[in-house]
This record gives sequence, structure tokens and C-alpha cells, in this order.
Amino acid sequence: MTDTTKKIKFEDLGLSERVLGAIYKKGFEEPSPVQALTIPVMLRDDTNIMAQAQTGTGKTAAFGLPLIELINTKEKNVQALILAPTRELAIQVSDEIHSLKGKSDLKVIPVYGGQSIDQQLRRLKKGVHIVVGTPGRVIDHLKRKTLNLKDIDHLVLDEADEMLNMGFIDEMEEIMKYTNENKRTLLFSATMPAKIKSLASKYMGKYEVLKVKKQTLATNLTEQIYYEVKVSDKFEALSRIIDIEEDFYGLVFCKTKNDVDNVATHLAERGYDTGAIHGDIAQNQREKILGQFKKKRINVLVATDVAARGIDVNNLTHVINYSIPHDPEAYVHRIGRTGRAGNQGTAITFITPREYKKLMFIQRVAKTDIKKSKVPNVKEIIATKKKMINEDLIAMNAGEVKDVYFDWAKKLLEFNNPTQILGNLLSYCFDEELDPNIYNEIQELSGKKEKGRDKGRAIDVDGKSRLFVALGRKDKMHAGKLVQFIIQNTGVKNKKIQQVEVYDKFSFITVPFKEAEIILNRFQRKAKNRKSLVVRAKAK
Repeated sequence: MTDTTKKIKFEDLGLSERVLGAIYKKGFEEPSPVQALTIPVMLRDDTNIMAQAQTGTGKTAAFGLPLIELINTKEKNVQALILAPTRELAIQVSDEIHSLKGKSDLKVIPVYGGQSIDQQLRRLKKGVHIVVGTPGRVIDHLKRKTLNLKDIDHLVLDEADEMLNMGFIDEMEEIMKYTNENKRTLLFSATMPAKIKSLASKYMGKYEVLKVKKQTLATNLTEQIYYEVKVSDKFEALSRIIDIEEDFYGLVFCKTKNDVDNVATHLAERGYDTGAIHGDIAQNQREKILGQFKKKRINVLVATDVAARGIDVNNLTHVINYSIPHDPEAYVHRIGRTGRAGNQGTAITFITPREYKKLMFIQRVAKTDIKKSKVPNVKEIIATKKKMINEDLIAMNAGEVKDVYFDWAKKLLEFNNPTQILGNLLSYCFDEELDPNIYNEIQELSGKKEKGRDKGRAIDVDGKSRLFVALGRKDKMHAGKLVQFIIQNTGVKNKKIQQVEVYDKFSFITVPFKEAEIILNRFQRKAKNRKSLVVRAKAK
């Protein structure tokens, strides 16, 4: 077992010049511990691997880079299958490998439920080298004989413990039966429960264990919260967060270069000291902006993930996810820039209601706690500004006043009401800054329900799903019996099942998102080719 690694460069790992060029173009500077451990072993291509590393440590590149080197692009058959627990992760892994391949002719596609299977069939027929899929959809293709795994050289099980938690152990074993015995199996997991070790012993034979020393990914000094806002309200929410802090000093992450430019431009227009960095900004300009940020000449830096690599500032007060990170790893990397060196920090994520499920997936995989909060209201911001002005004035009052201003003040007070004079002075200096009309209204989303990405599915933005159960009083069901039926078939705990409604021919239950996924997966498996007894309820 390997548990430590020295500081090395990507050039030391055995990667080709072509792949190294793609790595550095993405902004990576040196391999993470899991990459340094895994890449050389995978490139040897002579053993199975069980790698234990937390989310946020660079696992995708750890197996993605060697696969890019090992795939024969002249062949049109599927040579590697990567299994991921959710469609979000499948898409992210596929995108990451695609971004790392450089000028290679490598073809990689994601396959997952919710996407047109006909579209996937067309792409598979054209020939692909790497398939990244969720267990359910991969089995669909295997049964249709539209995916052949007999000739694959590599099988990667990504987030294996998460697949286990979601009830995919049977599907994982089923898929393995369709693969050949000579493939290399690479299992990546944050934890190694007994079932994972049993799976490895049964299907992997001999394997090498690579273990990265556990680190604190999300520091306890970082408060993590999220706000639910409409896309059109994000900028207003950002402005309020900056204004309510006494000494805001933070990074704002956006998804695209255009978003970075737009946010930075609007911040500058509202008078904030801000800068922007992304891939289209020249290196010398980027260094200049970073220098200004480190010296606090600008206190708000707007950036894309790639452009922000290498930024090392210990005293940030905030990291703002203006756009939700595309995966748990990106989330951990982003928020890790605050709460450093013993300083308190706050990580804030903006989400729309339909992004709630993705946020909960990030929270679960990153094993962290992201609490819901409300955007500061205008009254709170004005009160905070007044408090800061009061403190500044009192601090100034302790110092000496120049004679010219002291004499001026005495003359003004001789013939005028002191309170009125001070009031007018405050108005003259701060009227614009304390004007509540500079803020726009933000629509309150709390407690509402909106349709999710899958048309017609009811998604409660407070984190619960309403499920339809095709059993009712005619099936001799009552609330207690229905709850026991769900518990016996899924293992979900009693206290998680709420708002049980039993009707003549059907019923409804409400459960948290995580438990909803478990229930739906278990009943889907039991149903096989028939309609499942439990499905998501349609929106009211």
C-alpha cells in the first residue's frame, strides 16, 4: 500500500508531450497526490487498482490522463467504460476527459437516463472509444446489444462508495459480467466499506492499493451557505453580500468568460473595486490584476475555474459561486481558497430551484454541510452601512481637528441648530450611499415548487421529493402499512418518510432527495421491464 508521495511534476509521470501540452493549457501546474500515485501505475497497464481518495483531489484526471494515452484511436470499438453514480457526474467526467485529450482523435460520450436513447445509439454506431455511463442506462444498452463490452481494456468504477449508497451494487455486478476477464479494473472511492472490498475480491483478483492521506477538504473555518435566487437576481444578490460586509475581500466564480466580463463590468459600474481574469486575458494583464488583488487595491476578483488556478491568498473573507460548480471536486477546490491560515471565511453558492438536486449531490459527495440562508434585505444593508459610518465617525472624533475646520464648525454652530447641521452634513456625505432605491427587488423563492429539468416532475426547493405509489386502499394499504412496505423494500428509515397520503387506488409520500433516489432505484430494479410501483409525482 502506498500512502505518501513526494512533490513531482507531470513530466515525471510518463505522460507524452501531446498530453502534457493539453494539461498545461488547462492551467494545471503540478499533479495532485492521487494523480502522482495513480498515473504511473495505470500507464504500466499490468495490474488492477483500488484507489482511495477524497472528492476534490483530482481523481478524474488521475484515470482520465492514462486512458487518453492507452486508447488506440485507430480502432473504432469501445475500449474503456467508466461507471458513475449520477448523470451529472457522468457528464462532468466525459467533459473533463474531452478537455484533456488535446488534439487526439479520441471519442468519448456520456450515456445516462433522461437523455434520448436514440441520440446515444447514433453516437455509439459512429464509433466511440470511451463510454462514461450511469449503471441503469449502461444496462439498458447492454440488453439492447447496442453496447459491447467484450473487448474493453479498462473498466473504471468512479465514486464506488456513492454507487453503493445509491443501491447500485447489483447493477455494478451485472455490468461486470458483460466484460472480458483480461481487462484492467480501476476502482476509485472516498471510503472502503466491506461491500466495496468484497466486490474487488470477487471481480478484480489481484490489485494494487493506492491510498492518499486524508486531508481536510472543506475547512471548519469556512461557513458554507447557499441562496436560492432567479438567474436575473444573482447580480443584485452579489451586490448585497458585498455591501453588508465591513471588509469584503473575495473571489467570485462564474461558468463562462462572458459571465465573468458581464459581472465584472456591472460591478465596476456600481462603483466596486473589481478585476476579472479568464482564458482570453493576456498573461501580463492577468499577473497585473492578481497583483492588485493580492495588495487589496481591488477587493473583488471575478474568475473562471481555470483562470483561478494558482491563486494563493490566505485572507479571503468570501468565495462566491455565482454559477454552481459543475461537480463536487470543483466545489471543494473553489471554497478551499477561504478559511485559510486560521482565518474565518464564508463560501456562498447561488442556485436556481432546479439546481437544488445538483447542490445536494455536491454536498453528499463532498461530505460537507451547506446551509440555506436568505439574501440580506435592504433594511439590513442600510442598517449595517449606518453602523459602519457611526464607527468611522466615532473613531475620527478621537483624533485632532485642523484649526481651519474647527473654526469653521464653531461659526456654523453659533447661529444654527447642531442636530440640523449634523443631519444635513450626513445627508450631504452619505445620501447616495444610504439610498435604498439603489437596490432592486429580489423575488422570494423560499417555499415554492418549480418544475425540475425532467418535465412534469415535482421538485420541492426545500429538498424533498413527492413520490407516487401505485398502491391504495383497494390494496388494503393504510398509512402505517405503506410506510412499512417502503422500509422493507428499500431500507429507508421511518423518520424520513413524511406526508403519507393514501387514496383508493394510489398513494403519495414525501421524502428527502437522497432517500427519494434510493427508493426510486430499488423499485425500478424490482420492476425490471414492467412499470415501477413508485415513480416521481407529477407537478401539481
